[in-house]
Amino acid sequence: MSEAVFGVFGASGCGRGIMPLARQQLAAAGSAGAQLVFVDDAPQAEAINGHRILRYDEFLAIPAEQRWLAVAVANSRVRERIAGRMAADGIQPWSVVSNQGVIMDDVMLGEGALLSPFTCLTSNIRIGRYFHGNLYSYVEHDCVIGDFVTFAPGVQCNGNVWIGDHAYIGAGAVIRQGLPGKPLRIGAGAVIGMGAIVTRDVPAGATVVGNPARPMLKRSLDGC
Repeated sequence: MSEAVFGVFGASGCGRGIMPLARQQLAAAGSAGAQLVFVDDAPQAEAINGHRILRYDEFLAIPAEQRWLAVAVANSRVRERIAGRMAADGIQPWSVVSNQGVIMDDVMLGEGALLSPFTCLTSNIRIGRYFHGNLYSYVEHDCVIGDFVTFAPGVQCNGNVWIGDHAYIGAGAVIRQGLPGKPLRIGAGAVIGMGAIVTRDVPAGATVVGNPARPMLKRSLDGC
């Protein structure tokens, strides 16, 4: 029985970007020989990029004292369901953090975080569970970010911003800086469109796009 086995849940785009970082992290920790596999509910191949792809039940069946999974699934609701399965089955959440990023002072990062290369977390930041920080994203000082939040590549989150659980921030979006004691707030489950410039609070569940970001209007079918 091996001491520990490690996996990246999700063998598609997000997982393929995280796997090399996971491999580097194990090597840096002196665990380069540890089993490292992809885990996927619907494998489309037996292996990819040199790593086996296992179904979740197959991963559970590997003889090991500990099992660790990094959940590289973009959909935050699916991430939450997978996290629940892991907790029930005794699988540990694995944070994978690129050594090409920067983490500065007094940053609290919840379990299961994935930080891609060239991310930056500055100072006095609180981030919840299963955060995804994609390539070239940053979080400035005095921000509070909830659970299962996703930053697509190139997100610029400036200081004194509060972001609720399950928010999705699209690629290249810019969030204006809030004020001490009066942070700019993005509500739970909100979606910020690609390239949006957020200058004011965004309600929970809203989708905003454009510059400045405004609620996306649903097109009426009448008169089409």
